[in-house]
Amino acid sequence: MSSVRFEIRKLTGLATPIAITQLATMLLWTIDFLMVGQIDVHALNAVSLGRLFVIGTAICAMGLIYGQDAIAAQAHGARNRQRLGGVLLHSLVLSIAVSVPLGALWLATGPILRFFGQDPTAAALAHDYVVAQIPSLPFFLMFVALKQYLQARGIVRPEMWIAIGANIVHAFLNWVFIFGNLGAPKLGVVGAGFATAISEVLMFAAMLVAFRIYRLQRGSVTILAPSRVRWREIAEILRLGLPLAAMLSLEYWAFAISTLWAGWLGSEELAAHSIALNLASISYMVPLGIGLAATTRVGNLIGGGEPRAAQRAAWVALAMGAAGMSLFALFFVTGRHWIPTWYTLDPAVLALTAALLPIAAAFELFDGLQAVGGGILRGMGRTRPAAAFNLIGYYVLGLPIAWWLGAPDRLGLAGIWWGLAAGLFVVAILAVFWVGKYGPKTARALVH
Repeated sequence: MSSVRFEIRKLTGLATPIAITQLATMLLWTIDFLMVGQIDVHALNAVSLGRLFVIGTAICAMGLIYGQDAIAAQAHGARNRQRLGGVLLHSLVLSIAVSVPLGALWLATGPILRFFGQDPTAAALAHDYVVAQIPSLPFFLMFVALKQYLQARGIVRPEMWIAIGANIVHAFLNWVFIFGNLGAPKLGVVGAGFATAISEVLMFAAMLVAFRIYRLQRGSVTILAPSRVRWREIAEILRLGLPLAAMLSLEYWAFAISTLWAGWLGSEELAAHSIALNLASISYMVPLGIGLAATTRVGNLIGGGEPRAAQRAAWVALAMGAAGMSLFALFFVTGRHWIPTWYTLDPAVLALTAALLPIAAAFELFDGLQAVGGGILRGMGRTRPAAAFNLIGYYVLGLPIAWWLGAPDRLGLAGIWWGLAAGLFVVAILAVFWVGKYGPKTARALVH
C-alpha cells in the first residue's frame, strides 16, 4: 500500500502543474474568442473558424514533436546525459523544420475554408487572423519542444507559470490591438491574431530565461550546433511522433466533425453542443495532466530499469484518471440544469444542454481512461497502438453511430453524443487491455 501511496504522490505532483499548463494554453485561444465576441457575430465566427483551422493543423506538428517524450523520459531515467542533450537539439530542429510547411498551409486558410463551404466573409476574416500568427509559429513549436523536454525530466512548474503569465499578457495585448487602446490602431480580428503571435514569442523567450536563471539544463549535455544534427536521431523522433500526430488528429477531428453535424441540426443545437463540448474539454485537462505525468513516470522507470514499478505506476495513473472523471460525471449530472446558465440564458439552449450533460457524464470515465492510457503508451514508446485505437474507436464505430443516430428523425443531437460515447468506450477498453497485457512490465527501454 505504501508503494501505491508513493505513486499517487509522485503522479499528483507531476499532473497538477501539467493540467494547469494545458488549461492555460487552451485559454489563450478562448480569450480571443471571448474578446472579439464583443465586436460582432462576424468577428466571433471568424475567430471560431480560424481557431478550428489553427488547432486542427498545428496538432499534427505538435504530435511530431511529442515523439521526443519517451526518448527524453527514458534517457532521464537512465541518467544518459548525452542522449538527453541530443533529443533536445533534434526536437528543436524538428520544430523549426515543420513550421515551414505548416506556415505555408496557413497562407491558404481562406481558400481552404471557402472550399469546405464556409461563408466567404467569415473565411476572409479567419484568413487574416491565422496569417497574423505565422511569424510566431516556429517560436510556439520550440516552446512546445522545450516544455515536453522539461516534462520528461519531471520539471513542470516553469511551464505552468509561463502559461499563466501568458494569459494575462495576452488579454492585455488583445485589449490594445483589438479595440485600439493606448494609441494603437483598432485592428479587430487581425489584432487578436497579432496579440496571439506576440504572446507565443514571449512564451518562448520566457522559457529561455527560465532555462538560464534556474539552470534547467543541468544533468544534460546539450550543444545547440548544426554540426551536431544527425538525421538518424530526427528520424527516431519522427518514428514515434508520426503515430502520435495521427492519434491526436484523429481524436480532434472526430469532435470537430461532430460540431459540423451539430450545426446542420440548427443554431440552438450547435450552441448546446458547443457548451457541453467546452465543459467536457475543461474536465479533460485532469486526465490529460495525469496521462502526461504517466508518460514521464513510466518513461523514467523504464529507462531506470524498473519495468514492474512502471507497471504499478501505470495502474495507479489509470485509477486516478477514472476517479477524477467520475467526480466530473457526478458534477455534470447533478448540475445539468444550472451549469449551462454560465454560458447562456436561452431556454431552448439550456434545455438541450441539460439533456446532453448526462450523456457527457456517461463518457467521462472512458475519456479519462483513454487519456491516461495514451500517456502510458507514450512513456513506453509504443505510439502506434494508440493511433490504431483512435482510428477504430472514432472512425469505424463512433462517428458512423453518431451519423446514424444523429439524424433529425432519430435522436438528433443526443444521437451524435451517444456515438461519441461509444467511440470513447472502445478506445478506453482497448487502451486498458493493452496496458494490462503488453504494458510497461514487458517494455524494452529505448535508452540505456
